[in-house]
Amino acid sequence: MAEGDNISTFSVDGGQDTVGLPRIVMVTEGSDTSASSPSSTSSSEDNWADLIKSSEIPPEYWHIQKLVKYMKAGNQTATMVALSCLKDHDLTIEVNQRAIQEIGGLELLVNLLETRDLCCILGGLAVLRDITPNIEIRKKVTDLGAIPLLVGLLSDPARDVQILAAETIANLGRIRKSRKFCRKFGGIPKLIDLLDIKERCLITQREELNQDELQFLDISRAGAKALWSMSSSQRNREAMRKYGMIPLIARILKTIHLDVAVPAVGLLQLCANETSFQLAIQTEKMVDDLITHLANEDKDLKTYCSLAIYKCASDAITRDMIREAGGLELLVEAAQDSTNRANKPLMAAVTGALWKCANSDASVKKLDNLGAVPILVRLLDDENDGVLTNVAGALAECAKYPPNRDKIRIAKGIPMLIHHLNNTHKPLLENVPLVLMECAREHNCMIEIDELDGVRLIWSLLKNDSKKVQTNAALALSPCVQNAADSGEMVRSFVGALELTVDLLDSDDHNVLSAVCAAIATIARDHENLAVISDHGVVAKLSKLVSTTDDHLRGNLGVAIAYCCDWAQNRQEFGKRGAITPLVNYMTSRDPNVHRATALALYHLSFYSINCVTMHAAGVVQFLLETIGSKDPILQEASAGCLCNIRKLALATEKIKLKQ
Repeated sequence: MAEGDNISTFSVDGGQDTVGLPRIVMVTEGSDTSASSPSSTSSSEDNWADLIKSSEIPPEYWHIQKLVKYMKAGNQTATMVALSCLKDHDLTIEVNQRAIQEIGGLELLVNLLETRDLCCILGGLAVLRDITPNIEIRKKVTDLGAIPLLVGLLSDPARDVQILAAETIANLGRIRKSRKFCRKFGGIPKLIDLLDIKERCLITQREELNQDELQFLDISRAGAKALWSMSSSQRNREAMRKYGMIPLIARILKTIHLDVAVPAVGLLQLCANETSFQLAIQTEKMVDDLITHLANEDKDLKTYCSLAIYKCASDAITRDMIREAGGLELLVEAAQDSTNRANKPLMAAVTGALWKCANSDASVKKLDNLGAVPILVRLLDDENDGVLTNVAGALAECAKYPPNRDKIRIAKGIPMLIHHLNNTHKPLLENVPLVLMECAREHNCMIEIDELDGVRLIWSLLKNDSKKVQTNAALALSPCVQNAADSGEMVRSFVGALELTVDLLDSDDHNVLSAVCAAIATIARDHENLAVISDHGVVAKLSKLVSTTDDHLRGNLGVAIAYCCDWAQNRQEFGKRGAITPLVNYMTSRDPNVHRATALALYHLSFYSINCVTMHAAGVVQFLLETIGSKDPILQEASAGCLCNIRKLALATEKIKLKQ
């Protein structure tokens, strides 16, 4: 039969998408499904367990089994007739699928793929395509060796065969084993070849395309769908990049056809988990096409575009491209649309994209002009943890712009944020303290946080087993304690809070240690609180940390040591525990924040004469002579004060020698 011959019984309808879309899995920064990961398909999907338990078996069940028997026993003509009759049944119904499976029809359908008769191949593929959305059938068909046969059919000259084979692979690719086999048997480059289509077909209405062009369009749609399914594997994504998919997918993105755009963007957003694809989206100018599709009314397409933006917007250049292409307006509009509230994957994707896009001053100002903050605050009453996490992340970025802090308060956002501190979803608990940290810098917001017992709830997060939650909670404590009306009394009113904070200095996570040191530096400014944490052994714990080479930790550690010196014998104890010489070595760092913190610590330590001797012996004078000329007033003053104390000790020693 010639390539262009039309098989009416089994031909593929180009305008109809019969394969369901893969389930959306919304992830926080870093999640991926590797080649060794379990299938994302729900365990409840296509569950046979309770099928036909209490109901009578319908007559279609027996009719389908008779047709499968005819296919087994009959000749070629009988097989074709049976396939035609089989297609007349609704094969998406579980009982009909079970009828085929239980009579041994799956083995027969897979065997048909090896025949040389085009009609039998088309018939078998058409049935397999319709029944493989079922997870049990997917596993069975894969075990029967269907993947190598389907990969071989991708090169068949009959375009209908290519389309049906690719769509069947798209269904089978939802399980890990099929994805692995497809890569192993060379399916990835063949599927990529299906994407090679003239741009005219992509940007011309279907009514203006001839039959051949329509078939090529359907081939590219099926290829994109199969690759989308395959891209759940990290190894497959790498293979797609290696075999040159990027320029082809960049061309496909320009399509005006929704049924082609959805799998193409779905494929792209999954591939955007990889840094190489994120860079390609930027360099191949795909951002403009994503923004164009984002304006489409189709919810699925809008979701996948938002997910792609969410994954790519961590790069500053890409964020600028999104903003300049009008992406922020469309994202805010989607977040504001009340008809989208029920669509949680869409809302999670949109708010996630807003969160990542807000990580730049220009974007925050743009969002401010669009009135995004009140819109985001209204989403804080959502019941979906993914949406709440992303909304809190976006508000944390927006709150870095001082005018937005008061907008959060006016929009009644602070009570809702504090309410979510009682949540158990860890990604949400990572983001909410960051919003409150920024809001606490504004006087009226801090009053409201204090009245609603927000500081106590933030403090309680230090007991969370997540290092990231501990870190962000500790970071939030500093401005809360610093700006509270009666911070010293407030902190002491929290039973066990100071002991808990000091105990966290035993953590093995540098980010936690750095944040806790910053909190201790603020707490220690109150004399009574300093006395309490000193009794809990803060000096010994801080002294153990001075050997660190992490500049971020060094900066906050230096400030904590400085403010902990002002109680009883603390500065002497720091000297006895060998903290001085490592601190002097901090001055070799290239980080100016470390220099400032170190000079401050050395200044406070230098009020004890033996510490001055240790500093001088460690060569601190040379460093202080350099930093005393700094343009940073804190560094300059601390350096001068430390030198002054060392000099006073030297003069006093000289006078004693002269008297003797």
